[in-house]
Amino acid sequence: MSRRQGSLAEPAPRPVEYRVPDAPRGAIAEWTVTVVLLLFGIATLVQAFVIPTGSMEDTLLIGDHLLVDKLSYAPGGPVSKYLLPYKAIRRGDIIVFRYPVSIADTYVKRVIGLPGDRVRIENKEVFVNGVKLNEPYKYHKTPYTDSYRDNFPGVPNLPLPPQALEMLEKHVENGELVVPEKHYFALGDNRDSSWDCRYWGFIPRENIVGKPLVIYWSYDAPTEQLAKSTISLDHLIDVLQNFFAKTRWQRTLKLVRGYSTS
Repeated sequence: MSRRQGSLAEPAPRPVEYRVPDAPRGAIAEWTVTVVLLLFGIATLVQAFVIPTGSMEDTLLIGDHLLVDKLSYAPGGPVSKYLLPYKAIRRGDIIVFRYPVSIADTYVKRVIGLPGDRVRIENKEVFVNGVKLNEPYKYHKTPYTDSYRDNFPGVPNLPLPPQALEMLEKHVENGELVVPEKHYFALGDNRDSSWDCRYWGFIPRENIVGKPLVIYWSYDAPTEQLAKSTISLDHLIDVLQNFFAKTRWQRTLKLVRGYSTS
C-alpha cells in the first residue's frame, strides 16, 4: 500500500545529474543580486568625476579624479533626515552640480552666495552682505582688471546666455546681486579663468549633485583628453605608457575640504 501511494502521489525523484547544478545556480543568483545591490548602493552614495579644466586651480587641478558624496546635500525625508548625515549647503563649500545651461554637463565650483545673500565684486574682491570675504583659496593669474569679470554685477562686455541676462535684469539691487530662494551663486577658485555664475546665472538647488570627498587619483593630462564623455584612445594609450611618470602621487587620497567664509 505504501508503495502504491508513493508511486501515485509523489513524483519520481529526478536523476542525480539534474540536481547537481541547482546549488551553483542558486549561489550565482544570490551573488548576482548582492553585487547589483552593492553597485546600486555605491552609485547612490558616491560617484566618480574628473576635473577637465583649470577653473578651480590650485584647489583642484586638471586631471584630478574625485569621489563625490551624493548623500550629504540630498533632501532628507521626514524620518531619514534624523538618521542620515544630511547637511545644509554653506558658503565656502565646493559643490558638484549639473550645468544650468546644459544639464548633461557637470561642473564644480565654490559656493559664494546663499539664498538671500547680496553679492558684489569690486576690483577682484568679493563682498557678501557688505562684508569683504576672506578667500585664501582663490587665485588671480592675470595682471589686468576686467570691467565685467572683476567688477560685478556690471555691464557685460561679452555675449551671455539668457539665464545670465535674466539674472542681471531681475536680481540686481543697488549694485548688488541678490541670490533668489532655492538658488546659489558660485565662482571658481581660479577667479580670472573661470566660466562660472557671472557668465551663466544662478545654480538651482535641484541641480546640485553633491560635494567632493577625496582625490583618489590625479593624472597630468590635457583638457582635450579629459573633457570627452568617454575615454579616448589617445588618453588610454597615454595612461598605459606614462602611468607612473604622470600620476601626481602626492595628491593621491587627498581630502577635499570646503572653507568657512562666515
